[in-house]
Amino acid sequence: MTQNEPYIPQSALVIFAHPDDIEFSCAGTVAHWVQSGARVAYVLVTSGDVGIAKADMTREQAGQIRENEAVEAAKVVGVSDVTFLRVPDGMAENNMALRKRLVREIRRFRPEVVITGDPTLLFTSTGGVNHPDHRAVGAAAIDAVFPAAGQPHFYEELEQEGLKAHKVRKIFVSSRGEGSEAVDISSTLELKIEALMKHHSQVGHMSELPNYMRDRAARRAEATPYDFAEIFRLVTVESDEKWAELQEKFPDLYK
Repeated sequence: MTQNEPYIPQSALVIFAHPDDIEFSCAGTVAHWVQSGARVAYVLVTSGDVGIAKADMTREQAGQIRENEAVEAAKVVGVSDVTFLRVPDGMAENNMALRKRLVREIRRFRPEVVITGDPTLLFTSTGGVNHPDHRAVGAAAIDAVFPAAGQPHFYEELEQEGLKAHKVRKIFVSSRGEGSEAVDISSTLELKIEALMKHHSQVGHMSELPNYMRDRAARRAEATPYDFAEIFRLVTVESDEKWAELQEKFPDLYK
């Protein structure tokens, strides 16, 4: 990759709290990377089981509806590997139990990049409050990446499952348009919108949502050479030199 070429990872694990979080935040990037040859998988910590406010529907029924929607949305952008941890919606905590579960998924999939939400975002730029599940899952994902997933003496019992330590190269943190890393989604914006609209239970009544998403992606591209963009805070966990060294020393693990 030259200095002027866009960064495309070989693989990415996308970790968020709820079905539809990925589509609102980073599905355009996912589609772009998949089309460029990257392996991508999703981990959704909850199933959004309190996200359908109907008195005649149980949490279990709501969770199944939302899981089905998430799977269909993932297919739109070319992702078939979707894992649901089924933590109760609204009750996600950055604790050792969740961190271990995320370490297991990181070591299973062995991504170059992890995409997650911003755990430091409490109040949004529009005057809202960022959901506590978003904050908890973002924090747990980052703590799972560093240092836990890459250190063999963390969760040594996972070695018995064949899940060896794995160092992630970069974290892309989605923070409601804050950050300096822009990804060009000009060719994948419509896929992002199509995927988002698969979440019928959440957005089926929002006829203006597609135009809103186009306007938002255009605003986020204003300081870039792109027509439409998604913006991230970029954290480099392993330098280019260290990453190249890992690939050379462990070609079967870092490929």
